[in-house]
Amino acid sequence: MAPAKKRNVCSKTTSANTAKKAKVDLSIEIQQIIDSRKNANDVWDCVVLSAVCPFNVDWRSQSYMLDFILYELYSSEKEKDVILAINACSNLFVALLERKDLFIGKLIEEETMLSGEHNAQEKYSIFMRHRYNDCVKTLLEHLGHKSYEVKETALVALMKLAAVEGQYPLEDLNWSEHFSFPRALLQVVVGRLLSKSEDTTMLISRFQDFLEMADVRFYVMSSIRENVAMVMDKSKGEVMPVYQNNVFTLLSNINMASQESELTNFMVKQEDKHSEWKAAKLNEHKRTFERMWLGFLKYKLPSNMYKKILVILHDSILPHMSNPTLMIDFLTAAYEVGGAISLLALNGLFILIHQHNLDYPDFYKKLYNLLEPSVVHVKYRARFFNLANLFLSSTHLPVYLVAAFAKRLARLALTAPPESLLMLLPFIYNLIRRHPACRVLVHRPSCTDESCEDPYVMVEVDPILSHALESSLWEIKTLQTHYHPDVAKEAMKINKALSVPEEDIDELLDITHFELMERDLKATKCLPLEFEPARKLLQGGGGILAQHFCLE
Repeated sequence: MAPAKKRNVCSKTTSANTAKKAKVDLSIEIQQIIDSRKNANDVWDCVVLSAVCPFNVDWRSQSYMLDFILYELYSSEKEKDVILAINACSNLFVALLERKDLFIGKLIEEETMLSGEHNAQEKYSIFMRHRYNDCVKTLLEHLGHKSYEVKETALVALMKLAAVEGQYPLEDLNWSEHFSFPRALLQVVVGRLLSKSEDTTMLISRFQDFLEMADVRFYVMSSIRENVAMVMDKSKGEVMPVYQNNVFTLLSNINMASQESELTNFMVKQEDKHSEWKAAKLNEHKRTFERMWLGFLKYKLPSNMYKKILVILHDSILPHMSNPTLMIDFLTAAYEVGGAISLLALNGLFILIHQHNLDYPDFYKKLYNLLEPSVVHVKYRARFFNLANLFLSSTHLPVYLVAAFAKRLARLALTAPPESLLMLLPFIYNLIRRHPACRVLVHRPSCTDESCEDPYVMVEVDPILSHALESSLWEIKTLQTHYHPDVAKEAMKINKALSVPEEDIDELLDITHFELMERDLKATKCLPLEFEPARKLLQGGGGILAQHFCLE
């Protein structure tokens, strides 16, 4: 069998005329290829029309194809023709796979096939298997096409071929670990999705539909782990923002099952040994999920990615891990970033401590050191104090620790804006309500000696050594003369015995300076005056200035 069908071309015409001559009805030609093996060489027309780059063919004898490709590159309708050719190739090889016309086993080179002793049937199957590989290569290249429609069509075609290849495998199944699943094809698809130079967010969103299938999800997780290890080790752990963002996007689109009974949707059916298949076992999914995330998080990440991961950590990651405490290294590294990321990292540690019995003695020390003057001014203030309130809600905390937090918050209150003070003061009062032993901070006799100093050490990083229990909350006494009446009124509450029920601070967390002003303006009443207020810029006269500068 000749490797390619010869066509006589008398002379070259213009690209448009040549293209018109070269165009064929792909649906008819594909059907002819499927119907008769005599038309096998026509497969070149289908593969070449969908190519991004020309394959290694004899263009001297098929120059019209080159002219057609050049025409298509500059034609406004190239996108439609490429999509048509992609679908044509997909339909063709789906039919050939189902008919088992492709060579099965270790593929030999075409030159070896021609020179070797192979019958017509073997030559045909080897030839078509090579064309199938060319088609897959073309579709993979189309995943980087400038048109999203072409990318999407190529992705769907690849997954369609993967599904059929899983039913009619092209390799000898003498190895049973992965059964008949097309793992190699899925690996290269994942590799293309995880581009190092192009944002593939939209294409990954389309790929999410295939991740709903349990076996696809299982092998995708394994492929991601291997791809990340290879790429990041090659870059020696340097931050790769585009690549790592693509990886995170794909990871965050993986929705794990919570029960093994939910693993019912499979792309490839394993009729004989389904119960032995790792992709059908929830424990194997969790183990692969855990290794995938840990393999990704062990490398240095872009600073803006820590927050994205920590926000979904407690809902989408930790519940599906076999051993969630392995995340402690990542959470410790995230804490070192600072700001809101440090707080979110402590939230993850708090979950591990309370739900998974993690022993982390430095937790409250780290939280204590996050209480800096800037924390009452930043935009994440509400989230910070909401979590801090949760962390300090236990009544079994040592009194020295609670006293240190109360004292540090009181010191921060001296420079806080009014809207923050209206939240800070009830927060401090609630700490005292939960721990009556801290009332000594309120009722400590004042020092009459002028040389008396506050023993509290604000710069001390260890709450044990801060000497907070030896001090008092004189800062709140100072705030009783605050310029804002609501703050002064709130500070006065400490002069009386605090009520037993705690105050609900949820509504106070999000209060803004603008809302505070609006509330004060609405509370202002009209007061009688001793004079009649002017209603115009220039009272009386009826001049031109009075007409244009009216206050009414």
